[in-house]
Amino acid sequence: MGVLIWSLIAFVGTHFLMSHPLRGVMVERLGEAAFQGIYTLISLLSFGWVIVAFQAAPRGIDFWPVTETMWIIASVLMLIGSIFFAGSFFGNPALPTPGASAAAKAPARGMFAITRHPMMWGFAIWGIVHALVAPYQASLILCAGIIILALGGSAGQDRKKARLMGDAWTDWRKRTSFLPFRNQATGRTSLASLWPGRTVFLIGVSLWLIASYLHPQLGGPVVGLWRWL
Repeated sequence: MGVLIWSLIAFVGTHFLMSHPLRGVMVERLGEAAFQGIYTLISLLSFGWVIVAFQAAPRGIDFWPVTETMWIIASVLMLIGSIFFAGSFFGNPALPTPGASAAAKAPARGMFAITRHPMMWGFAIWGIVHALVAPYQASLILCAGIIILALGGSAGQDRKKARLMGDAWTDWRKRTSFLPFRNQATGRTSLASLWPGRTVFLIGVSLWLIASYLHPQLGGPVVGLWRWL
């Protein structure tokens, strides 16, 4: 269990360090391409360590009983998380692509009318779901690490993009919400903006169906819609 904790510290810690305080120095000295290569390599190695440590950690007891109602809630949340993740690739000004500033000036559509960090919230929902239905110590530690990385990374991304993109990101922050559904709940945007668009919805549902179908083949329990078929 101690090894799992250290592997998560390495995985989460290197992400935060390379994404924020060390990024500028590393890019300046190594160049963008080399930095991206090192970032990817360290991320893959540290994540591999997390997987190995998690598989070796003792399961222990469940801290609460997992009911069928919990499985239903978890399945619905995971579907929402899949749609969030799918929507993050359409018009996302946070992605390091040409035209990011123009995307930040455009109206917040699709998932970005719901939250400006749909990918990170997708990962956070993954952590919440797995903590709910796999409530043993190693799982809860892993899920906590993923949630911290996702939500802490979102907050850090807001600061980094404000520094890199200036007024474009500042304006984007004013028009979008960190918390999902906050703008709809407060009346800043209409309830019609909850619809992410047909393409995003279909991709998200497809991702959810495929991932849940493969879940038992990867060593997990039967999940999602397949649990009741």
